[in-house]
Amino acid sequence: MSENQPNTPALRASDADRDRTIDVLRGAVADGRLFPAEFDERVEAALAARTHEALAALTADLGVAPVAAGAGRAVAVPAAGVVEKLTIREKHGVVRRDGRWVLPHRLVVRTAWSGVTLDLTKAVPSGPELIVELRVRGGGVEVILAPGMSVDANELAARFAGVDIARDQEDATPETLRIRLTGRIKHGGVAVRWQAQAPRTS
Repeated sequence: MSENQPNTPALRASDADRDRTIDVLRGAVADGRLFPAEFDERVEAALAARTHEALAALTADLGVAPVAAGAGRAVAVPAAGVVEKLTIREKHGVVRRDGRWVLPHRLVVRTAWSGVTLDLTKAVPSGPELIVELRVRGGGVEVILAPGMSVDANELAARFAGVDIARDQEDATPETLRIRLTGRIKHGGVAVRWQAQAPRTS
């Protein structure tokens, strides 16, 4: 029998595999094995990783077992491992966050006369709830949600500002993330809309 075996192709990683690796990285931040800046760099690399080999390299120096393909949640991540707060600051400019990005527990938006777009349709939640704290003067804030996300704006104070939260149609998608809008907005507007679902094929 020949010893010349063909190279085994690299096993492709799924979104769930990438999410589990990010959970491991959060745990490493919580117990002091990773600095926040290193965490941010490795999360970006995890989101871009295409294979399990690439994901394993991100946790190889952390003393944890590599995330196995199709495995369940690799570690129990304590609450302290969640990215607690991310602050967006802008003045007389434009801010857009979209694509696949890791959500904190609390997202603080401090802007003046700026346009802000928060596209959460492909974002990775850190928990069942996201608090969006607005400190906005002038300009507009647009929030784009995926089916299954819900919004509570009862804690948002608007002065000389409009708040538009409307759905074209209800859907039966189970709730995946609850967004709480808090804080205040003055001389501006907040618009929340849901991404349209792809039509079903028979």
